Amino acid sequence: MRSPLLSVFLLACAAAGWAQAPADPRLSGAGNSETDFLAAYSEASADWGHGVEALIEDAFRQCFRTYIIAGKVFTLHLPFAENNERPDLSGGKIPVTGGGKMEPGPLWDLIGTMIESDDFKSYVAALSDGREKVVLFDLPMRRWTIDAGWYALEQIKAGAYLGQAHQPAILSNGRGVTLPDIYNYLYGMGRTGIDCAGFVWYVLRSVARSGGLDLDRALARYLGARSPALSPLYIGSWFFDPRNRNLERVNDQVRNLRPGDVFLFRGEDGSTAHTAVIQSIDLAGGRIRYLQSTDVAGQDDRGVHESDITFDPSRPEASLKDPSVVWHQRRSAPFAGEAGTEFFDDGTRYRAFPKFGGGSVVRLKLLTRLLERQVTTPGKK
Repeated sequence: MRSPLLSVFLLACAAAGWAQAPADPRLSGAGNSETDFLAAYSEASADWGHGVEALIEDAFRQCFRTYIIAGKVFTLHLPFAENNERPDLSGGKIPVTGGGKMEPGPLWDLIGTMIESDDFKSYVAALSDGREKVVLFDLPMRRWTIDAGWYALEQIKAGAYLGQAHQPAILSNGRGVTLPDIYNYLYGMGRTGIDCAGFVWYVLRSVARSGGLDLDRALARYLGARSPALSPLYIGSWFFDPRNRNLERVNDQVRNLRPGDVFLFRGEDGSTAHTAVIQSIDLAGGRIRYLQSTDVAGQDDRGVHESDITFDPSRPEASLKDPSVVWHQRRSAPFAGEAGTEFFDDGTRYRAFPKFGGGSVVRLKLLTRLLERQVTTPGKK
């Protein structure tokens, strides 16, 4: 299986005209070109066929974009961004652009403008001057500053975190901008991205749209939205609570899972605190691939990213809570140096809060009916 990041990278290279396509027999056909090949290569159907897995994968790939910055190639993830995730010292709320519910296209337009800005170019230059420094982001003010003083550097090197929830502080070695540095800027200056429920809703909407179903319209009244166009703004993790009449609770044995099912992770009060969506289940190979948007991950994984679960193919009856089922996604603080997270990995988090039943799997009923109709009506798109 090809990585979505590699596919996006190759397509970007073709558009820029500075990469050569790999040798492939599909290039030998009449009328085929290098650009045609790379465009086909980036399509999810090349790896996943034409089923729901491909629809989910295609939506996922829209969340990555390749840029050349300071002479280096970076494939950016859409950042994670949630309204009021980080209050300031007074408890004031810090909203994010689009409420964390915007689709990838408009978000990339905003990000592209930021990357072309003089301020971002100054930021890249500051991180490339060969001198160590502490970069501080002021989220409410959308401002970054530099502290290159001896005291600040010694403090942060000794393990003292100099930032606050609304003012992250990051150590830079001055040797050039990195992928985490770019993420930090987009988050700190733009407060731009998509939250976990916004991402899952975007994926489900994309699958539904392929079958002619408008989820925003179908569920606007339930959500309390004044118009279908506003429905995404009303979607939060609360929507994926198993008690929602629009959802079907799924027994979380591996054999019961389907692409498009949603994992929910509990908070300490039993409510749904985080969501992710299944892209594929390989029963023969013992692998589940799921997708999510979160900043509680490794520095290079923050934002939209893929995660994996492995299981014994001879035991499809195993629950996702079974210790033999291994969740490989590690969890860590959003910014280097911040206090760590309560759970080591997604599996620990999924099994947490057993008094509330721990994590669960749910399925959107409207989507289930749509997919069943497509299967039972051959040739209908």
